[in-house]
Amino acid sequence: MKKLTLIAIIFSLFISKVYSQEFSEWRGPGRTGVYNETGLLKIWPAEGPKMLWFNDSLPDGHSSVAIANNSVYLTGKVDSTDVLIALDLNGKLKWKIPYGRSWNQSFPESRCTPTVEGNRVYVSSGMGDIACIDATSGKIIWSLKAGTDLGTKFNDWGVAESLLIKGEKLYFSPVGKKTTTIAIDKLTGKIIWKSESIGDSLAYVSPILINYAGKDIIVNIAASYVFAVNAENGKILWKFNHKTLMPPPEDWAPIIKCTTPLYSEGKIYFTGGYNHIGAMLKMNEDASDVKLLWTDTTLDNHHGGVLKIGKYIYGSNWTNNSNGNWCCIDWETGKAKYDTKWKTKGSIISADGMLYCYEEKTGNLALVPVNPDKFEITSSFKIPYGKGPYWSHPVIKNGILYVRHGTALMAYSIKN
Repeated sequence: MKKLTLIAIIFSLFISKVYSQEFSEWRGPGRTGVYNETGLLKIWPAEGPKMLWFNDSLPDGHSSVAIANNSVYLTGKVDSTDVLIALDLNGKLKWKIPYGRSWNQSFPESRCTPTVEGNRVYVSSGMGDIACIDATSGKIIWSLKAGTDLGTKFNDWGVAESLLIKGEKLYFSPVGKKTTTIAIDKLTGKIIWKSESIGDSLAYVSPILINYAGKDIIVNIAASYVFAVNAENGKILWKFNHKTLMPPPEDWAPIIKCTTPLYSEGKIYFTGGYNHIGAMLKMNEDASDVKLLWTDTTLDNHHGGVLKIGKYIYGSNWTNNSNGNWCCIDWETGKAKYDTKWKTKGSIISADGMLYCYEEKTGNLALVPVNPDKFEITSSFKIPYGKGPYWSHPVIKNGILYVRHGTALMAYSIKN
């Protein structure tokens, strides 16, 4: 009996150590959309890469997946509640747990991609409810109604933020009159600090965490401002009014800032749909302010994300009567390299020198070599399952491409 107990303890410690090394979040490493995978197919068969499995009975939602602990995590909506779902690596349901109130107006389906660290999963709901959930059992460890309790000023589509972690802190941006960003103790759910309010309302952006001028800095976007927060103490370092860049009248279109910004060497690129102008900002030496370097009218990305690969930015735009084109612009100047029509706009990720372009209206997924001079599709196929718009961002993990469409998730082998 003692020997069995000792074995059980050792096994438990081993599993805990393995889990402690697991981390998965929105748009992969550094939230860049560029996955560190190699040895992937450069051309697919006409019918697409081999489908390993599919699950077409999921709660409806637009979240991407997070993969850790031999599980696939995603969110969905059941009635008026957002739920966290765990699947095994064959797509079979392990458990699902309700964790917060769904958005209750336009497009209420879930949108938060889970953030997994070790044996804990962190999620937000459409109304700004935050929860920490045991990654193995699905038991809620702690939760709080951060959005409504902290006075979030909602816009048309509620909260669409995937949570950010650094050290012992979990970050969320309940933009409103009381505060702009908060830090939460990730183990207990207690609020560590609240930043001041910048007098803005919510957009739909998942922020990035950067290190610059000796500081860990959260960069996020609200309805009127791009802003930076000191991740250690909550001090607002700077804010930039992006609405001043919009063609008059400033309020001609809904707030549609959904795109996680890009960062490199003190520079921050941001963009948004509905012909909102994108721009490059440069922080000063102590990160106390920014200046505008250039603006761009080509790549007004809606909500499909953008990539920085080398000296170029890739994504799709809002033009062509909202159908959109696929674009590349220069990181240093904003000058357009190409602006090419294919199906419609959509989401984009990259791995192993290829772009994966998932168009949003008919569900075609294309494989495109990374090339700033032209958009040239080598392979494409249509996603077969699910319903609604094709808004989720694909994910690549261990040579497997995960593609969600509303109530369905499909896994494809793309290893060469």
